[in-house]
Amino acid sequence: MTPWTQVYSPVMGNIFLSALVAALPVFVLLGLLAKHVKAHYSAILGLVTCLAVAILVYKMPAGMAGMAAVHGALYGLLPIGWIVLNAIFIYDITVKSGDFEVVKHSIAGLAADRRIQALLIAFSFGAFIEGAAGFGTPVAISAAMLIGLGFRPLQAAGLALIGNTAPVAYGALGSPLIALAGVTGLPLDLLSAAAGRILPIFSLIVPFWIIWTMAGRKAMMEVWPACLVAGGSFAVAQFAVSNYHGPWLVDIIGAIFSMFATVMFLKVWQPKTIWRYEHEREEDAGAVVEQSGSKVMKAWLPWVFLSIFVFAWGTPQVKTFLNGGPKGQPNFLNGISVKTFEMPGLHKMVIKAPPVVAKASPEAAVWTFNWLSLTGTSLMLAGILSGLVAGFGPMELVKIWARTVGRVKISLLTIAAMLALGFVSKAAGLDATMGLAFASTGMLFPFFSAMLGWLGVALTGSDTSSNVLFGGLQKITAEQLGLNPILTAAANTTGGVMGKMIDAQSLVVASVATNQQGEEGTILRYVFFHSLALAAMVGVVIFLYARVLPASWMPSVPPPAPVAVAPAPVVTAPAAPAAPAALPAPAPAKK
Repeated sequence: MTPWTQVYSPVMGNIFLSALVAALPVFVLLGLLAKHVKAHYSAILGLVTCLAVAILVYKMPAGMAGMAAVHGALYGLLPIGWIVLNAIFIYDITVKSGDFEVVKHSIAGLAADRRIQALLIAFSFGAFIEGAAGFGTPVAISAAMLIGLGFRPLQAAGLALIGNTAPVAYGALGSPLIALAGVTGLPLDLLSAAAGRILPIFSLIVPFWIIWTMAGRKAMMEVWPACLVAGGSFAVAQFAVSNYHGPWLVDIIGAIFSMFATVMFLKVWQPKTIWRYEHEREEDAGAVVEQSGSKVMKAWLPWVFLSIFVFAWGTPQVKTFLNGGPKGQPNFLNGISVKTFEMPGLHKMVIKAPPVVAKASPEAAVWTFNWLSLTGTSLMLAGILSGLVAGFGPMELVKIWARTVGRVKISLLTIAAMLALGFVSKAAGLDATMGLAFASTGMLFPFFSAMLGWLGVALTGSDTSSNVLFGGLQKITAEQLGLNPILTAAANTTGGVMGKMIDAQSLVVASVATNQQGEEGTILRYVFFHSLALAAMVGVVIFLYARVLPASWMPSVPPPAPVAVAPAPVVTAPAAPAAPAALPAPAPAKK
């Protein structure tokens, strides 16, 4: 099969008209969701639209487009669907064992106020899970915990999505920034520091935003000290660790600092009134059921196991071991725990072209079946261990897991279809077309660089994928416009975090976790304004850094060392052999 080169302006050579056509699959998907069409039908119709645009407008070979869809569906099931399935499995175990009721009352013992519970779960605890695992895990866990605590399903989903924003750039032990450094060639420490000078502003804002969304401005003002402590402590740690250590532990340290500071603060401060939902009776919502310490510890064990397993699976050393060991030093798992499959007819057959990349290069299309090192596997093991500790037998755990599969099977289909849409869009270059349209905004590009990251996450469902997709374009455009490439690359990942709450994958995860399958459109409408408004605020901050604030406020790549153009290059190569000094000059010949 002949390689195919992406074309980014297929409609009359006009990038803006081409971008409108490229956006059709997104319009179809989100429009149908907003019209209450079930998510799996919306995703399938969006995928069909994407395939049609790729084949008929972009002239991508049909076989390649089809394999891109298969690649995306496989990725949707593993790792994304595997995470969702096993996160709900843990939750189902705790509900069946009755331990979740104990967890619920232990949290109420800290604060019966729903607003404080939302801060602790949706923001602080969610940030910890984001830092350890990412890829939808924090939304699944936080939303499930909130619904178990008695939150309304729609609010539980929406608050978990809004809370899962500011930590995302450092999620999964810094994976988005590590990927960004890889595709741009920019120093990882500078990218980490740059993001760490943008996101703390929003780490401080988001707790206030969560409570305002949940209960209104007046109710938010009643708990502003708790919002300040939760967000401010996380923001301080986020800035310090990202600037002086690196991207790996930013969320984990920040989340621990935030949870500890908030819990300690609650020992000396409580809101004057206890906020509850209107449907809750005062005695039920406000009552704190006394539990023995041993019972509370046992009830929290599943979540402790989850944190330990997820954190361990996220560390490079454990991941390398589970994947068969480093090159040259394989272990007994080598060749067993990882299988890679090159997608036939697609692997290195799609050529990404300038200006999206510096030079034309083939795109790899490899699906990795690393079943043991997947985050979802760590969740399954945590669930099994939790179930055994709770007194369930092996066969009973199998039955619980099977019931969980039955609950989420349609959602797994939806995730597969949505990821298929994203992979076809990426392979055909539809997303690159939309990115180039943003990059054509000239003077306003610093603002739109953040919106480009937002678009990338909304399309792909991942800040890491968005950075891989648009990171190179951000760098190239910045250099062409005389901007700091560190800033625009960081804008991609920081703007992207606000797109996390509206990407189709996150909507499905939130709907499953709150038992609202089929209501993804309702959740989308609930969070869309918040996503767009916060992304625009990131864009304003990026614009100020680029056009108003002193350049020294943002790290930048040192200018290349001047090429030594010495007066005459000093020749250090081996010199010609010198004539022996002692030999006398030859005497003139006699006539």
